[in-house]
Amino acid sequence: MRRRKGPSPGRNQRPAQALPTPRAPSAQTPFEREQTTKRRGEISELAFALAAARQGFGISRPYGDSERYDIILDCPTNDPSQVFPVIPNRAEGAVRNLLFAPARPRLIRVQVKATTQVVEGLYRVNAHRRINGTAVPYKLSEIDFIAAYVIPEDSWFIIPLAHILGQTSLLFRPKKSRRPCPYAAYREAWHLLHQPDGLEFA
Repeated sequence: MRRRKGPSPGRNQRPAQALPTPRAPSAQTPFEREQTTKRRGEISELAFALAAARQGFGISRPYGDSERYDIILDCPTNDPSQVFPVIPNRAEGAVRNLLFAPARPRLIRVQVKATTQVVEGLYRVNAHRRINGTAVPYKLSEIDFIAAYVIPEDSWFIIPLAHILGQTSLLFRPKKSRRPCPYAAYREAWHLLHQPDGLEFA
């Protein structure tokens, strides 16, 4: 009589043979979700630092995590000491005074935000901090820019905080969308970090 090869149909596999059951994302503990979000934020900050360095900025980070901003950009072309006259006010052939063009501060505070979350076909980015569980928008005294990173598209939105004051979330349309996006002008808008365009800085 020939013996049947392999385990009997009614015999359970030994623990060493059983494959581990993967845990569904929704089954993550609150600590695991927090760690995943924190790691994603850290990687996004590194990605921003690399992208900004390629744009010619010096990169610094605040000591500790008590500040609202994640990255400090040093832009040599935004030197406030290098003001220049733009409107000579002449009276009786003499220059009485000169008005000077405002210069963008050389050090720029940037809060980096990243997302993979899609809400009704739009990428949602949180543009706030939390105080006692309540979403609170950033102030001009805290940061100058929000750099929003849409991870699935590897896209950056460089947004001056003065343009979105009071908002706690931002919605971005995918690149392939044909519908207009209110933030389309900010996609890869690294030039806004250089231009002295009259934004108010605290």
